[in-house]
Amino acid sequence: MKDGWDGTEAEEGDYLVLAKFFSIHSHRRTWLLVAFRFCKISFAATFLNHFSSTSSIEPMQPSVLDDPSSFMHPRDAPDIDQIELLSVSWNQDYGCFAAGTSQGFRVYNCQPFKETFRPRLKFGGFRIVEMLFRCNIMALVGGDSNSNYPPNKVIIWDDHQSRCICEFAFRSEVRAVKLRRDYIVSVLQHNIYVHGFKDLKLLHQIETLANPRGLCCLSHHSNTAVLACPGLSRGQVRVEHFGLNVVKLINAHDSHIACLTLTFDGLLLATASTKGTLIRIFNTMDGTRLQEVRRGVHRADIYSLAFSPSAQWLAVSSDKGTVHIFHLRVRVFGEDSSSPQSSVQSPALFHQNSTSLDALISPSTGVNFLCCTQFVNKLLGILPKYFSSEWSFAQFHLPEDTHQSIAAFGSQNTVFIVRMNGSFYRCSFDPVDGGEMLQQEYVKFLKTDSRPR
Repeated sequence: MKDGWDGTEAEEGDYLVLAKFFSIHSHRRTWLLVAFRFCKISFAATFLNHFSSTSSIEPMQPSVLDDPSSFMHPRDAPDIDQIELLSVSWNQDYGCFAAGTSQGFRVYNCQPFKETFRPRLKFGGFRIVEMLFRCNIMALVGGDSNSNYPPNKVIIWDDHQSRCICEFAFRSEVRAVKLRRDYIVSVLQHNIYVHGFKDLKLLHQIETLANPRGLCCLSHHSNTAVLACPGLSRGQVRVEHFGLNVVKLINAHDSHIACLTLTFDGLLLATASTKGTLIRIFNTMDGTRLQEVRRGVHRADIYSLAFSPSAQWLAVSSDKGTVHIFHLRVRVFGEDSSSPQSSVQSPALFHQNSTSLDALISPSTGVNFLCCTQFVNKLLGILPKYFSSEWSFAQFHLPEDTHQSIAAFGSQNTVFIVRMNGSFYRCSFDPVDGGEMLQQEYVKFLKTDSRPR
């Protein structure tokens, strides 16, 4: 098959980009098919720039979606037929989530909980639905049964126009899509492609280890453009600081990476391995490990990791049916030191290497404190590591089944949990005493026949 600009056969790893631009000056659809190899990208980019001056791609413009109650045409009618839930994903500030189904997709606001948007689409389901905050632009990837949009295409959907404004077609299945206001990131099995949102130029191509989970995360602060993804070796994470042209490779775990996430500004990275017992926090600038917390002793499949907005807390969900909240002991720029939680926990910030047994040893006991400390340090070197681990601060136990769940933070010590059986939970935790979280709300938002995942 001759795919190159010069009629030569495309090499392995080359890809196609199909860009559709719809003129705002005419009702006719103008189609531009650009098939290019990596070595010809400069020519293609020049052609795209020339053509895009008359295009209608305006992803940076806010819309009525900035108001949670103003999504277009919500349909509150109950589901008549059961449908399959294919995916759930948060928007960038965790204020709402998108659900990809076998009959399209829907958007739900978290607090107050309500369905806010359900487009009337006639061409099957979507396996990936990625929002861009609350603006009118979304990224979609079709499910296996979607004849119009196969799983190797990324669709950029403009809700204002209720139509696709551009597509990216690849040679293999798209595993994930991530959006920033300036980037479109397409994740494939072995490669990640980063395109500029304004002109669709290919800015970066990153090779990764086999990535069937589509692991990739972005920062969303306007001043820091950070991407984290699997590296080229087992347990390695690659961190790209695009604005600084800095690449940092972090050997996070001995096992393969199972889940990762960044803070909003991209300065902190949380990772979990396929073993699922330990969660580690890293500084993305120099790669140093700042903290390690323990989810449990037995293996688990980690479904999601999420930092709170202040990066004071970390939420972890897994196949064990418990959502764990961990307290983070790292200083973060902009953290509110006047908050009750910060003032209570601030001493721990200066004792990151201390263990839970240190509090049991005091010079006032009348024994030789130095000898006791040395004895305990030797003991900790012999005993299993979990005796000195940091365990979760608060927990919420979900009903026992095997459906996946994702967790994120709301306001005022609130945690949102969405499950692949179509259920939504809103819980709260005590920021001083921790313990079992209190369920505040439960909603069955979708009657679904989705199988456990």
